[in-house]
Amino acid sequence: MPDFSIPSPYPRPLIDIGVNLTNSSYQQDCDEVIQRAFTTGLSHLIITGTNIIESQQAITIAQHYPNQLFTTAGIHPHHAKHFDSNSRNQLSQLAQQTPVKAIGECGLDFNRMFSTQEEQIKAFEAQIELAITLQLPLFLHERDAHKTQCEMLHSYRDQLPKAVIHCFTGTKQQAFHYLDLGLSLGMTGWICDERRGQHLHEFIGAIPLDRLMIETDSPYLMPRVKPKPKLASSRRNEPCTLPYVLLEIAKHSSHNIEAIAAATTQNAIDFFQLEGAGRVS
Repeated sequence: MPDFSIPSPYPRPLIDIGVNLTNSSYQQDCDEVIQRAFTTGLSHLIITGTNIIESQQAITIAQHYPNQLFTTAGIHPHHAKHFDSNSRNQLSQLAQQTPVKAIGECGLDFNRMFSTQEEQIKAFEAQIELAITLQLPLFLHERDAHKTQCEMLHSYRDQLPKAVIHCFTGTKQQAFHYLDLGLSLGMTGWICDERRGQHLHEFIGAIPLDRLMIETDSPYLMPRVKPKPKLASSRRNEPCTLPYVLLEIAKHSSHNIEAIAAATTQNAIDFFQLEGAGRVS
């Protein structure tokens, strides 16, 4: 196991609300990755489900770590073209398993267009309605589809359960559109990237602390920091890098790092209704 440590002090515990542990890059050392996250000070991980098969795989992983690992179950917009009449029933069955705490990753992606807009809208609408039926939170994805996604969410506003925009990378205006709809925002290592995440520095401090959560989106979005984290793979992010996200947010906020850590952790506990996690003092 590589010698990994964060160079600056930071409060604990932390919760990573978005980890793709079903990714093939973790196939050989998933347990080591999880243990490294715990050693770094994370108390819980939320494994992201992106289709039926990977949602079940996420549940299987989480079952080995009861009350520490939890999951979402959903169909990512990239996979919306595979959504059919059986998909909603399959998701409903998965969502009623103990580790599952949210419906998603779902939403709209008009950037890469692996599925058509019509296919994405159909799958997203079905998952919104499932979340309402089961009264589970929504774990949301959005790329280049802000207007349509907001319109869809607004049409369900009176029934909508809690929802978080995972891996938010948009503008200040888009952030506050989502906040006005009652949503929370998930921040990743994107905020550490001076090439494309600097605009987030300008308004991260204006996001209410009770609407903010943090995540790594591992194995993606390795924080661009110096010195570079010493990980098992230089090309693969891990949840143990989550403190870098916290530290970067604190640099651009009037709130101290202890307040941000406590708030984001408590928000995750409340949002996902995590068993075995007391309130953060």
